[in-house]
Amino acid sequence: MHWADVIAKDIAERCDKPLIATGISPSGEIHVGSLRESVTGESVRSALEHMGKDVRLIYLVDSFDPLRKRYEFLPESYEQYVNMPLCDIPCPCGKHESYAHHYVEPFLRAMKEVDVRCEVIYVHDLYRQGRFAETIDMAFKRRERAMEILRDVTGRDMKPDWAPFNPLCEECGRFTDPILDSYEFPYVEYRCKCGHHGKADIRKGEGKMPWRLEWPAKWKIFGTSVEPFGKDHAASGGSYDSGKVIVKEIFDGEAPIPIPYEFVQFKSKGKVQQMHKSKGSVVSGMDAIMMNPPEVVKYIFLRVNPQKSIDYDYMDGMPIIADEYDKVEREYYSEDGGLDENIRRAYEISRNNVIPEKQPLQVPYGHLVNLVQLTDSTEGLFDILKRTGYLDGADDDDIRRITIRAAAAKYWLDGGFADARYRFSVGAVMPGLQLSGDEKAFLADLHSRLSAGEWTSEAISQAVSDAGAASPIGAKGAFKVMYEILIAKERGPRLGNFLASMDRDFVLGRILEESR
Repeated sequence: MHWADVIAKDIAERCDKPLIATGISPSGEIHVGSLRESVTGESVRSALEHMGKDVRLIYLVDSFDPLRKRYEFLPESYEQYVNMPLCDIPCPCGKHESYAHHYVEPFLRAMKEVDVRCEVIYVHDLYRQGRFAETIDMAFKRRERAMEILRDVTGRDMKPDWAPFNPLCEECGRFTDPILDSYEFPYVEYRCKCGHHGKADIRKGEGKMPWRLEWPAKWKIFGTSVEPFGKDHAASGGSYDSGKVIVKEIFDGEAPIPIPYEFVQFKSKGKVQQMHKSKGSVVSGMDAIMMNPPEVVKYIFLRVNPQKSIDYDYMDGMPIIADEYDKVEREYYSEDGGLDENIRRAYEISRNNVIPEKQPLQVPYGHLVNLVQLTDSTEGLFDILKRTGYLDGADDDDIRRITIRAAAAKYWLDGGFADARYRFSVGAVMPGLQLSGDEKAFLADLHSRLSAGEWTSEAISQAVSDAGAASPIGAKGAFKVMYEILIAKERGPRLGNFLASMDRDFVLGRILEESR
């Protein structure tokens, strides 16, 4: 049984109307790793819906979090906004409502592309609607007990003036500390570092709770049944450990069923590094779904248990993971039925449990990487695919799917993610190429063989191999020469497919020219 089905079964036995919560703090560009949380929540939601449950998935944008520092990717002018709410800071590009919207909206589009069916809620709106007022009041009244819980669970010393609420200064717009003994619902006094002395109304979003209280307060407010979150929160003494005690003893609520997940790590050239929003992102969530079709992106996360880490190889991995997905798809439709049940369900969920009656037509990602470098237009791409037999039996859904995958391959190349070895250009001329007599003789023989044979990938590959074997340069040297005269590299795309995709007269002309 797939892990999403196992979790859903457990939830279904405990809850009549499950609510799944997930979210993000939009402090910087949101990377591909955060998609794991969203896809995890959506997978469980889908499984519960499939069981007939009235289930709801909410996505909480922590837009009321403060900007903790001016990150490296921000201009110096943003130093003035440190400790102000993300929702009140200007958008870096000037096109969005706020700093928070600037960073979260591209990620929300990415979630929509992978069909995460959630209700998006901005936390600053909750505060300003008074949704946190009851829990803030309870936290003030039970402040001493909250301090005891945090001390016992985290092992850290609690300052006597620790506050369950940080007012927002009406003068400078920054979070500050309250005058604790002044609290009388709904007001708390504060004296800000800017010198302003004022009163904050806890019903109107004039301040916020610290994270260790705010998270369990959300559970109370929404009646959260289950929540996926990173393993750091699940560590001993972490936010979940303190939260499950605080929600019960301070807010009279219940903790959700946890789904802790391992991190997604960037991998390139054998080196692995963790992703961090605060340092800027190498691959954003939107980048991820632009570099591979949505179903493949979902499959990346669905094929392994959330408690296993994922290495995301953005330089070499896009064709590899697409090939794996295609292989699983072929096995899914095969009559052998030998596909592992967990992988079978991962494929089904990646397709939102909507499975075509017949296997979709496949064009390898790597082949499309080559084709988008041979033509500048979609029409040219499909002309090549039609001529080389890839579109035989294609229907409208197949055409749409190939179009999306080709656009993904182009984005991977043009966005600078793909390793340099995947890039090439076929020059109109090859200046300065010095070929030996044996190499020229090989080209002359190859020209004769290709002129008399069929223009298919198999026939071309065979002709190159045979001509190479008949020459002192051998088969290996034969392929090397062909890459050199076409793309000025010693290696390149699979030669048979590559040449079959090109204009026959152009290739034969180039071979003849270089053989002289």
